[in-house]
Amino acid sequence: MKINSIRKVKRLTGKKVLLRVDFNVPIENGKIKDEYKIVQTLPTIRLLLRHRCKIIIITHLGQPGGQKNDKLTVKPIARRLGVILNMKIEFIDGCIGLSAGTAIGKMKKGEIIILENLRFEPGEEKNTGKFAKELAKYADIYVNDAFGVSHRAQASLSAIKNYLPAYAGLLLEKEVTHLEKAKRSADPLILIVGGAKIKTKIKLIEKFKNKAHRILLGGALANNFFKAHGLETGRSLVDEESIAYASKRGCENLVLPIDVITENGRAETRVKSVNKIEKDEAIFDIGPETVRLYAGFIKKAATIIWNGPMGRFEDSRYKHGTLAIARLVAARSTGRAFGLVGGGETVEALKMTKMIDYVDWVSTGGGATLTYLEGGKMPGLEKILY
Repeated sequence: MKINSIRKVKRLTGKKVLLRVDFNVPIENGKIKDEYKIVQTLPTIRLLLRHRCKIIIITHLGQPGGQKNDKLTVKPIARRLGVILNMKIEFIDGCIGLSAGTAIGKMKKGEIIILENLRFEPGEEKNTGKFAKELAKYADIYVNDAFGVSHRAQASLSAIKNYLPAYAGLLLEKEVTHLEKAKRSADPLILIVGGAKIKTKIKLIEKFKNKAHRILLGGALANNFFKAHGLETGRSLVDEESIAYASKRGCENLVLPIDVITENGRAETRVKSVNKIEKDEAIFDIGPETVRLYAGFIKKAATIIWNGPMGRFEDSRYKHGTLAIARLVAARSTGRAFGLVGGGETVEALKMTKMIDYVDWVSTGGGATLTYLEGGKMPGLEKILY
């Protein structure tokens, strides 16, 4: 497999570049709470600036449903990116039309414009050629650096490539390179899967069931297996639609928690064996014996893939299992094993340990990472990978 990278563009200097990024970041009161996705895209932006390109940045933010929503404007992102790059960045209140076209027509080499939220336009999520063509007329080439949404068939990711030469940005190139390495995994491979709904992880488990030495389960996802095998789950979150899969799935290399942290109706927390859960209890974390069990597998791994927290880590009472796994993955990565972590909540937990830099690759994708590892369709990568 080869990647049609931005590095391969001949005579890049001075070109008008339509740069699709994934700046779908949390914003509160006009301030960005997590800049990770923005920072990861900086190498591509700086490469284009060195070549004095005219950079037109496009992104989505949230789910406005094809209508303008002032709460989901990307203006704060334009403002913050200007601070990071120490340069003026013009924000355009719209992504097509006269104002956008006029501003882009006046651009000088080495300038950046950010257009308003793509999803304010209904043609974006409908993947219409008309909307894609409107965007395409602004530029000479198209660069996709938005791996995190490249599993979506949307106009700025899919249809756009019918109208412009398409290339991968440096972040997207790294994402694909590292995910390919994970797919070629050295043995033993340990896959760690958590989160809430098993149906979003079934394909990942199926893809790696014959490759992984062990698949370590946690989070509410494990509750489905407890329920499927006749164990009491009390008030724990259970995905009823997924119990059928859990009951049919053999346990050849699946490893379930052996103890958990629970909370009862009186808000009391306890460490409980999984076969001693009571009806008024809810499972919110894996227990210390499970951490010890999982640590034994992780410490012997040559490849580690982790997606999904082990419990309700955002609550300080139930963060310990997830953070313990995060520290174990980070400690084993970069040298002794190849470690790959993906998914918004998983990355958030890893950041809490302050060991994120120890992991070989921390993906900016959640659903996109899963889709790529599963071998699913990636419309945003068509005509870029070959």
